[in-house]
Amino acid sequence: MPQPTNALANAEMLALMSYLEHDAQPTILLDTDYNILAANTAYQRQFGVEGKPHVGAKCYRVSHQFAVPCDQAGEHCPMRKAFETRLPERLLHVHHTPRGPEHVDVELRPILGDTGQVVAYVERLSSVAVASVQPQQKGLVGRSPAFNQALSALQRAAPSQIPVLLQGESGTGKELFARALHDGSPRAGGPLVVVDCTGLTESLLESELFGYEKGAFTGALQRKIGLAEAAHGGTLFLDEIGEVPLAMQVKLLRLIESGSFRPVGSLRTVHSDFRLVSATHKPLKEMVAAGTFRQDLYYRISAFPIRLPALRERSDDLPLLIDSLLQRLAPGAVPRVAPEALERLGLYAYPGNIRELRNILERARLFSDDGVIRVEDLPEELRAGSAAATTQPSRRRAGKDLEQLAHALEVFEGSRSELAKALGLSERTLYRRLKALGIS
Repeated sequence: MPQPTNALANAEMLALMSYLEHDAQPTILLDTDYNILAANTAYQRQFGVEGKPHVGAKCYRVSHQFAVPCDQAGEHCPMRKAFETRLPERLLHVHHTPRGPEHVDVELRPILGDTGQVVAYVERLSSVAVASVQPQQKGLVGRSPAFNQALSALQRAAPSQIPVLLQGESGTGKELFARALHDGSPRAGGPLVVVDCTGLTESLLESELFGYEKGAFTGALQRKIGLAEAAHGGTLFLDEIGEVPLAMQVKLLRLIESGSFRPVGSLRTVHSDFRLVSATHKPLKEMVAAGTFRQDLYYRISAFPIRLPALRERSDDLPLLIDSLLQRLAPGAVPRVAPEALERLGLYAYPGNIRELRNILERARLFSDDGVIRVEDLPEELRAGSAAATTQPSRRRAGKDLEQLAHALEVFEGSRSELAKALGLSERTLYRRLKALGIS
């Protein structure tokens, strides 16, 4: 066991270590100089590396492969803020683990001495299962600051019953976020029922949402259960809620507030217990001011708004998204993207966001005869390089990436292929970045 700091007596150290061991979550004890003083069994099991004990190491070397503290390497550091506020801090980080990079929800609690000074920290870590930092065939993927901000909000909202409103442009993945909210909630074992409100008249939406009795209208040949009833015990996702007709909004508000409704043509009242998630690309506040969306309904559905970033705001994620989408489009034989084509893809603004990127890749894959997507396989607007205005932000991002790579090289122990895996990069990309650093 490492020697305790002057501010942390031996007896206190032993008591804290005993406390850590009774925590089912991975938990570590840190001193004020970023040293890991102790780690419980859950931490060693999930984040430990055989033959390389983390106790005695710097937390930023273990978690991020950085040579300096996180805030000096372009990341947010909860320790710095907790030291100033003397209060617990929580944030989402991308940590390096034996399985590669992963999203980790970090909760840091300062331990105060007799005079109120911070003498140590207890850090509790929870792996985020609903999103990945590595290419995946399904679900959310990303690691950019904008994506992590939305994911962090999702992590806080998921365990509760609070209604969530997902706001973002078309094609930003609102249904995937809704599914992640459902999967991260206590209702994950129940159904996720999606109601697409786009283009439905009042009568059609009412019959879809509430169901109807046999003979309620012409063509109602049998009783039909509504989607609100089908969502009992799970999550009801109202996609594009801004499209709901004004007259229907009154009935929708009653459903949300009481959980009860009447099927079309019925006198009986049905109760349904569900968690509400809504989504829209429309400016609902402006619609409220214009009188086209009810104010009481707006405040009922927007208790916890989450803004989903456009693809142009998370262009750091583009290579990861491209790899993931290609795996989903061609799971048997995933095509490779030539460096020149990848560069053109990185310069485009994507007004249609991830949905547009998916369409571009699907088209390019069909034009690729040898399994390599080249510039000539891309649409004309990408081949022309029309979005050159994004070049400067791309250069700034590249500079930050190279700076973090330099830190990783300084502390990483292992081969270049192992380093590429730890950073979530292909070996080709790693060698290209090493070349930019002047390292052969």
